[in-house]
Amino acid sequence: MFRLPFKPHLCPGNCMKRCGVPMSKCPVYPELSAPLKSACKGNLHLLQYLHMLPVKEIGVPEYHEKLDRSMKGKKDPNLLYPVDGKTFIHILANHEDIRDHYIPVEPSLPMENIGTAKLLDDIEDRIADYVDDLEGIDDAEKRLEAILKIVDKVVTVRSGNGSKSLQRDNKRGNQVSSKGGSKKRSAIVVNSMQYQGLRYLLQRKLEGMGVLEPMILDTNIEDISCSGLGAIFAEHRIFGGLRTSIEFDTHEELDKFVIGLAEKIGHPVTFREPVVDATLPDGSRINITYGIDVSKRGSNFTIRKFSPIPMSIIELLQQGTLNNEMAAYLSLVLQEHMNVFVSGETASGKTTLMNALCTFIQPDAKIVSIEDTPEVQVPHPNWIRGVTRGSSKSSGGSDISMFDLLKAALRQRPNLIIVGEIRGAEGAIAFQAMQTGHACMSTFHAASVAKLVQRITGDPISVPKSYVDNLNVVVICQMVHLPNGKTARRITSVNEIVGYDSISDSFSFIEAFVWDPVEDAFKFQGYMNSYLLEEKIAPRRGIPRNDRRKIYDQIKLRAEVLRRLQERNMTNFYEIYAVLSKAYRDGHFR
Repeated sequence: MFRLPFKPHLCPGNCMKRCGVPMSKCPVYPELSAPLKSACKGNLHLLQYLHMLPVKEIGVPEYHEKLDRSMKGKKDPNLLYPVDGKTFIHILANHEDIRDHYIPVEPSLPMENIGTAKLLDDIEDRIADYVDDLEGIDDAEKRLEAILKIVDKVVTVRSGNGSKSLQRDNKRGNQVSSKGGSKKRSAIVVNSMQYQGLRYLLQRKLEGMGVLEPMILDTNIEDISCSGLGAIFAEHRIFGGLRTSIEFDTHEELDKFVIGLAEKIGHPVTFREPVVDATLPDGSRINITYGIDVSKRGSNFTIRKFSPIPMSIIELLQQGTLNNEMAAYLSLVLQEHMNVFVSGETASGKTTLMNALCTFIQPDAKIVSIEDTPEVQVPHPNWIRGVTRGSSKSSGGSDISMFDLLKAALRQRPNLIIVGEIRGAEGAIAFQAMQTGHACMSTFHAASVAKLVQRITGDPISVPKSYVDNLNVVVICQMVHLPNGKTARRITSVNEIVGYDSISDSFSFIEAFVWDPVEDAFKFQGYMNSYLLEEKIAPRRGIPRNDRRKIYDQIKLRAEVLRRLQERNMTNFYEIYAVLSKAYRDGHFR
């Protein structure tokens, strides 16, 4: 399953085969940068990997403790970065494909053994002899600890000088009792790197997600995709689409992995029920399709990664997704309980933006969110998080749909209802909630206001046209090409819904903000001409009709607050919420 994109080079000094050789005598080590040397000191497997690289052709990789978004679009990348204390990622240019290589460097078996699992199979076979030692251990952490103790009993670790260090129970040795009698097996001899690799692989298999674990740990990965036979692909926040070194060559191999993956997350797949949608323990979303009869290229799966700390509005401002005036405008809209839809195509940044905007909601608000897959992240303490439930055939349980949760939310007196994504009948209920004065925010799949209205008023959502003007703001997000040739996410327009004309059967709306693709800049077209600010928000804030344009001063004030936060480089989602909460209390966001 693991295939390097280059022909491995043998170590000139053969030092990696003779474990324990001082690094000063290693012919590769002196060529490394100081940060890379430091990383290798505690991770010999990283040095072993560097021995195998065709350094004369590609050069020594750069080493970065943390990636920077300025690296985006880097030509011919060749760099390493850590994802935890023992796993590293090598991003390597691929001159044969548009996707560069993504190579996990893990403390697993030595590189010359990659591609075979014989040693690990032998260890697992030996663990089966000690099955009695595992009886009654239900806790996963304690069970792993017990298995690693068994490993110490059945292996002998050979040190660099050729001596042997026995790591097993002297009382029992390899004499194993079983119902079938007794048997004696010789110890499995490994070197110290193999020993550490075996422990890591067992931990990765039992506690983690197997070969996917490095990508799960890597916070830079947004999506993991297996489309069938061949390589697994990853979507990187900085380097875009990447081809990983993990591949499936046969349907049997792929099906076995997919079955194991589904069982690990507690949602088995079968020929009868070949499609599974589920959530991983960290909140990431996974979709699995099993079998060649429903997927002609073979079983496939997609994991949409979940970030434990959402991207903040300041980070989006720094990336150019929107500007300060636009963010200030949206903060005022949300504070005044306007109804907002964040719309766009797949992977355009809708949920990311909606999460970031949640920091603008008044800190004392009660919020109810409704989703089929939990992705919304709200920093407010008074937050009810509703998630749908599918029916269980085995237990006879009933399903709970978004429609059901939304009806329940109307009885919970929320200040704001957040619907993860409107797709069906729940849309009509959401608009009824708007009709009765409940503020709503949601994401929606549509690339323009016209397409959004068509979908909302058509089947299966079927919202009456006369209800649509309850929606106040539609934010359109898109993945766009910038003038420099790079791709990025941008808010291409912020639109104010004015109303529906039944005579002409048409909707009117105003583009308050638009993105200029030539200059990669935003224009406040609604400045001194905003229907929403002047006709709805200004009266709510007690501004007299003849002074309603004073509302634009509040946009300027809020934009200045956001600008100062950028200057302080305060980017953490929860820190931003705390600062804005204080700004609300002190009247700066009054």
